[in-house]
Amino acid sequence: MIDELATRAFAPAAAAVADGRLPGAALGVVTRDGARAMRLAGHATLLPTPEPLTRAHWFDLASLTKVIATTPMILSLAARGRLDLDAPLITAIPDLRQYDIDGAPERRLTFRDCLAHRTHLPAVTPIYTYGDDPARLRAFVLQREWRAGPPVYSDINFILLGIAIERLTGAGLDSWPLGAGLSYGPPSGPAVATEACPWRGRLLKGEVHDENAAALGGATGHAGLFGTIDGVLDFAAATLANRPREVREEVARNRTCGWELRHPGWSGGDACAPGTIGHTGFTGTGLWIDFTRDLAWTLLTNRVHPTRHRESGIFAVRPATGDALIAAFDAANPMVRR
Repeated sequence: MIDELATRAFAPAAAAVADGRLPGAALGVVTRDGARAMRLAGHATLLPTPEPLTRAHWFDLASLTKVIATTPMILSLAARGRLDLDAPLITAIPDLRQYDIDGAPERRLTFRDCLAHRTHLPAVTPIYTYGDDPARLRAFVLQREWRAGPPVYSDINFILLGIAIERLTGAGLDSWPLGAGLSYGPPSGPAVATEACPWRGRLLKGEVHDENAAALGGATGHAGLFGTIDGVLDFAAATLANRPREVREEVARNRTCGWELRHPGWSGGDACAPGTIGHTGFTGTGLWIDFTRDLAWTLLTNRVHPTRHRESGIFAVRPATGDALIAAFDAANPMVRR
């Protein structure tokens, strides 16, 4: 059954590859009991010589780093009593905005606030343009007076969480055990190409795409993780089996700790069950987990290759994939309670 699900769900991505909108795409589907299937099409790289995409290729997971690496690290430290999710970040980073101890709003932000993106911090800022020393840029992030605004999905939240993990453990994020098929780069096997980067002046392949992550040293809380399709599916199967309470309970509107919750018009499609969680990455990656159906799927693409400044159709392909998968699953499992 799972092979048929994967075939039907892969149709939107396969069409985008055939039309030349996506260079390559890999879809993986996994159930709680570990059954899995995957489909691949297209190329890992187009330049300088086309290279067919394989199951062994490593993708730059971009913001999937937030949910596959950083969120589990924070929840693990909380479970071990190393931090309190509702305590302020300054319990781990006492020098955060240290020149305005009484007035800086950043000093009142909690770990849970950052996990759920319910802070005043901006979505993103070009940190990489302020220098090329990772230690100095971390200091810049900690001491900058960030402009206030309404809560938005913010990379800065997870950059701060990454620094907190480094402070609490005394080690870089790349020292954390992640399991086979997941690694902060450069990956150990063949890599999928991302962008011909104007800033770095080269095509990126096995090198982190996100400029801020690269400038901060490559292993950060918001980006920098690489993974194979099997590595992502292993993580998804473990999440289905363990069902962490913190990633299933709504903390802010349409958000849990780290993840996005299903809502109308979101990336996972409208057919999945309430309580389904998901996340996407800028390079063209995504992961969704439907706890009601004990079903998870990942769609990994290199939609920014060779440039982000083109129409890939990814924002239509993602929900179409989820809806096709759920329709096929429900047709094969009419007795599953939804």
